[in-house]
Amino acid sequence: MTAMTPGSNIPLPATRVAVDVSAPVRLDVSGLLLTADGKVRSDDDFIFYNQPSGPGVTYRSGGGTAPDAITVDTTAVPPGIEKIVVTASPDAAGQSFQGVEPTATIRNADDGSVLATFTPPQLGTETALVIVEVYLRNGAWKARAVGQGYANGLAGIATDFGVTVEEPTPAPAPAAAPAAPPQPAAPMAPPTGAPVQMPPPPAAAPAGAPAAPAPGAGKINLDKGRVSLQKNQTVSLVKGGRPLLSQVKMGLGWEPAFRGKDIDLDASVIAYGPQRNHIDSCYFGKLKILKGAVKHSGDNLTGEGGGDDEVIVVDLGALPPEVTGLVFTVNSFSGQKFTEVAKAYCRLLDGATGEELVRFDLTNAEAQTGVMMAKLIRQFSGEWDMTAMGDFVKSRTVRGMVKPAAQAL
Repeated sequence: MTAMTPGSNIPLPATRVAVDVSAPVRLDVSGLLLTADGKVRSDDDFIFYNQPSGPGVTYRSGGGTAPDAITVDTTAVPPGIEKIVVTASPDAAGQSFQGVEPTATIRNADDGSVLATFTPPQLGTETALVIVEVYLRNGAWKARAVGQGYANGLAGIATDFGVTVEEPTPAPAPAAAPAAPPQPAAPMAPPTGAPVQMPPPPAAAPAGAPAAPAPGAGKINLDKGRVSLQKNQTVSLVKGGRPLLSQVKMGLGWEPAFRGKDIDLDASVIAYGPQRNHIDSCYFGKLKILKGAVKHSGDNLTGEGGGDDEVIVVDLGALPPEVTGLVFTVNSFSGQKFTEVAKAYCRLLDGATGEELVRFDLTNAEAQTGVMMAKLIRQFSGEWDMTAMGDFVKSRTVRGMVKPAAQAL
């Protein structure tokens, strides 16, 4: 097996090869058949979830439990096609590759043996990648590691290679109501030759409004000390160039809103595997999971008192390798909404010294009973990233948070 670097190539010993792309988050993987001028012949040469097969190239969905893959049968690729590029983009709308390290694995499609792997280095605000290309050179097929990023998503890649992209225009909102963010178009297979439907871009902020941080934007480390995150910002748990593999504590706190009654909130953490598969949950009814690598302080029934209301201790170094993501949640078991809560926050502390490393204050509440506060994601390098979330869900218990938290990874 070869570990490839950007620009490197390998000969392909098999006539049928599969390229799958895995990451700590779910990805959409696509393939484009290109001629010598670097363009598709028509929109039929764009192979993805809505158009899963073309001449010599097929798309396979992992269904959320395995990576998506593009398979190339070089014996069936039509004359005039000299290159098949394999692309990847995060499944979550607007998410970038900041803090996410995807890995492409090139396999013999017949026996599954691994021929090479490639992890693009130093990704940032890119929302889509050309990650690998399978190409014809002097009568022989080869694979090349690329890692070229695009800031305008899969639509940018498709347009660049000659696919006709039709971006739906969201319907205008009533004048008296704030405009709702556009939702991705429902999957629908386009008719042959029809423009390919892509999700609409995020709505622009009104003139003069403060710019909200983009999802995954602003990834930093802990070299300069304590970090205060805004929603969707990410911090790498690295200090002095070395990962913090010691024990950390996630403290979660809240207070009843002004003139509000006692409120019973429950803090929990949900552990996931590399394909967003649920491994276990730690909460007031199960105070220890993963052989003690994750421990819960116990239930606080009122939210009263100074300091953190509930604490979850995580020994990052003791987590089993199959755990690649942790989502920290808070639920209102008593059914009160988060609009009745004041000063909800989460903060990450060094478990050995008690030093506060990262803090996220939940500034805007919604009338829901559950909220995903933050997530920790293990990178392929072994480092952990923390991302502030602040996403609300209708659920009074951690059980109802498992699915939406998996989708948010």
